[in-house]
Amino acid sequence: MLGNIIDGIARNAERAADGVSEALFEPVVRLGVTGLSRSGKTVFITSLVANLMDRGRMPQLIAAQQGRIVSAFLQPQPDDTVPRFEYEAHLAAMTGAKPCWPQSTRSISQLRLSFRVQPSGIIAGVRGARTVHLDIVDYPGEWLLDLPLLNLSYEDWSKKALALAEKRVPQSDAFFELLSNVDPAKPLDELPAQWLAKSFTEYLAVSRETGFSGCAPGRFLMPGDLEGSPVLTFCPLPKTAAKRGTLYREFQRRYEAYKTKVVKPFFKDHFSRIDRQIVLVDALGAVHHGPQAVGDLHGALVEVLQAFKPGRKSWLASILGKRRVEKILFAATKADHLHHSQHPQLAALMQALVRDAKDRADFSGAQTDSIALASLRTTVEETHDHYGTALECVRGTLLETGKQAAMYAGHLPENPVNILNVAQSGATEWLDADYAVMNFLPAKISLKQGDGPPHIRLDRAAEFLLGDKLS
Repeated sequence: MLGNIIDGIARNAERAADGVSEALFEPVVRLGVTGLSRSGKTVFITSLVANLMDRGRMPQLIAAQQGRIVSAFLQPQPDDTVPRFEYEAHLAAMTGAKPCWPQSTRSISQLRLSFRVQPSGIIAGVRGARTVHLDIVDYPGEWLLDLPLLNLSYEDWSKKALALAEKRVPQSDAFFELLSNVDPAKPLDELPAQWLAKSFTEYLAVSRETGFSGCAPGRFLMPGDLEGSPVLTFCPLPKTAAKRGTLYREFQRRYEAYKTKVVKPFFKDHFSRIDRQIVLVDALGAVHHGPQAVGDLHGALVEVLQAFKPGRKSWLASILGKRRVEKILFAATKADHLHHSQHPQLAALMQALVRDAKDRADFSGAQTDSIALASLRTTVEETHDHYGTALECVRGTLLETGKQAAMYAGHLPENPVNILNVAQSGATEWLDADYAVMNFLPAKISLKQGDGPPHIRLDRAAEFLLGDKLS
């Protein structure tokens, strides 16, 4: 007991010493990058780092525009137990002779980018360049979907999950057919239990592939070394009065173990230490899949963003290691799939999707913003005549065929509430519009010395998230 107390005091003293060093000498910005499936997390991090190292395309990053960033260089990440983000391999995939998309995020990873920055203002002439560290933490958005489970009992989660599945037909048909033949009050039989969990997992996977965003528990879709373990072998069940040893009680126990042994460690070890956050959202993809997908995305974002702890971080709190999310940027990705004239509508849609979370964060003292961006620009803009009407299109190389094609995705309304109202009405199709999205390959590029990969508003995102630390 005494040894544990002494060990705890030592760890707290070490954290306090690290906090003093960070606050006074070499500040560290811990940036969390997340987003739901297909939102482009890996591409965002790769392009961000490349453009911070070669800053020719970053005019809206004030420190770069003023020439105060002396250098930027990669260093070993500070957490020895967290895998390194494979920056070099991802950049080679995006910018090689046959460009392709890098492998998507499958687990947590980290990268440290350090800057030598010349200070601005009246102290610039008397103080030399200082070091600022940027620790980028990449984690699957599916894991973020698990955080709301911490506040739900098994009974509450089951009721909610089954109600959601009932709205997703035919994706959930096979699961409900199997569930109808099961009595949760009977003694546990492991083989049928595994069939149920597998069927539920398949329903989640199909839901994700058809455009739905709320697909929790997230580790069911990205199990890693937990695949086949009891902690991932459960599913929602109708409420029933069940004794110990029954299917219901065992699934209830496994659900609680999932929260305790999987979700809470992630929150404690990684998520709770973040002080800047960007949330990437494939809003266009949801619009393409229809009103139900947009409504589901809105609901998932509302739940997920309740897990953030926004607010200003005091100097004392930073020394003591008590972090809060100071800035949150909500970014609608794939802006290059739309003509630039529609980017304001895409940004407005993003803002409408996260309005509730933004209001809470603003009230808590955090800074928030919403933008439309493309981490890697894959298209060029063109105007085509369509029966006497000028259509503002984009052209790129199709992922499926490798051929060039022009696309007009449809015209987003000036007021994004129109889209949300249709989505929340339960409609299955858009009433007066048709939206389409093509999948493009990265374009072949020849980078000039000092230039990072082409993008749309990545510099504005960097200025919002990092600009104050580079001043």
